[in-house]
Amino acid sequence: MEVELKQLLEYLARALVDHPDDVTVEVTETDTTVVLELSVAREDIGKVIGKQGRIARALRTVVKASAVKNGKRAIVEIVD
Repeated sequence: MEVELKQLLEYLARALVDHPDDVTVEVTETDTTVVLELSVAREDIGKVIGKQGRIARALRTVVKASAVKNGKRAIVEIVD
């Protein structure tokens, strides 16, 4: 389950950035929660966050929706 969430987030992030090879996702999973830490190149941070955080909010919504169908809670964190 965590693998498909990781692949989904990587796919979406790579489509947004100029340096897709620098996109990495680290996954930490507990019984009820999956934490995905998205890391991109420093110059691509703005593209992943978007104006007023709209892109980041959309990424979180898509990943959360995918996690809910499997009975989990997903948290997406954008890290340096």
